[in-house]
Amino acid sequence: MKNNHRSAPLFFSMTYEFLEVYLPKQCGRSPHTVESYRDALSLFRRYILNTVGISIGKFKFTECTRECVLGFMNYLSELKSKPSTRNQRLAALKSYLMFAADKDITLQSNELEVRRVPQCRVPKTEKTVIPEDAMTAILQQPSNTKMGLRDRTIMILLYDSGARLAEVLGLSVSDVVIDGDNPYIRVNGKGSKQRIVPILVKTAAHLAQYISVYHTSERPDTDLLFFTVIKNVIGMMSEGNVERFVKEYARKAQSSCPSVPDHVHPHMFRRTRATQLYQNGVSLPLVSRLLGHASLQTT
Repeated sequence: MKNNHRSAPLFFSMTYEFLEVYLPKQCGRSPHTVESYRDALSLFRRYILNTVGISIGKFKFTECTRECVLGFMNYLSELKSKPSTRNQRLAALKSYLMFAADKDITLQSNELEVRRVPQCRVPKTEKTVIPEDAMTAILQQPSNTKMGLRDRTIMILLYDSGARLAEVLGLSVSDVVIDGDNPYIRVNGKGSKQRIVPILVKTAAHLAQYISVYHTSERPDTDLLFFTVIKNVIGMMSEGNVERFVKEYARKAQSSCPSVPDHVHPHMFRRTRATQLYQNGVSLPLVSRLLGHASLQTT
């Protein structure tokens, strides 16, 4: 048994092939997934070195036991990783061990042992928000075309105002007040309740550019801020249209920013803005009013 332990391969000796060949080329995993697995293995390496106290040049596969991995999960918990994030790290570790055991049958017992490590329970209340770097990456995706200008303006307004998608699509040009130092939009919310939502000067500049392009004297008369023209008939843009381009821009952004969530939809812009406001010290009642919630429980 001691000889087996002594001759076992080093744990991190297969990471290059796993991350650079197996995942992207043999399994067809996305760059986002590969980067997520790379982060997981990097965190595990840090745990082994700093917490377990074994150098990377000595830690072997046979030392990656169930108890070792459970300790890693506790380590992630102490780092304030969310349950869903801890589960992603665990999945990456299990995948790496499966890959290693497939190449070296002597590692199968370790792989089976770690496979039995249970996932963390994820609270039903845990909802995804878009990290700041991911939001920036998404907003950079639209092209410098007329349609790209429209798409970027809608996403910026969704994010900055925290308004519902239906509220943004229902805006009229007259609801946009962007002259002066305190720009705002006039939102018609649920139950025909109107509220004033302040916006950033940068957002106002994007709106001004959009209006100068889409609301000219040559354009058929409409007060709808965002609209579509189908067979010369002007109508309100559909929510499905926005959902489609938001999903597509998020998918493209993942190639350069791994922190972009897998399933991005317009309502996440609203949730993200609300979370940021609260984390930056805005009181919950004020956040609730800005969002147009009928009660604090909803917020």
